[in-house]
Amino acid sequence: QVQLVESGGGLVQAGGSLRLSCAASGRTFSSYAMGWFRQAPGKEREFVAAISWSGGSRYYANSVKGRFTISGDNAKNTVYLQMDSLKPEDTAVYYCAAVERYSGSYYSSYDYDYWGQGTQVTVSS
Repeated sequence: QVQLVESGGGLVQAGGSLRLSCAASGRTFSSYAMGWFRQAPGKEREFVAAISWSGGSRYYANSVKGRFTISGDNAKNTVYLQMDSLKPEDTAVYYCAAVERYSGSYYSSYDYDYWGQGTQVTVSS
């Protein structure tokens, strides 16, 4: 069994920064990529960012491009999300996810094989 555990969420004022971390534990596995999704109350879960260990390519949702930065350590199956210039609309539960079997895309929740429990990010205006 693979577990992903997120940390780093919290309450921050608009314009502030937070750094989320996610680490995998449990059985040994090799992730092809890792990513972050978020879900606000009453809304569907949406893609935020992903990093592919093959070549180190990074992918971002338009809503966070230029403000969020994804990074990680392939060998440790660890991924981070640096969030700057936060806005109230960034308020959501943020989920870490990992791809073990590449499906051809990183933008859908169906592309990911493992998920964390989520960490709350609240941005006050």
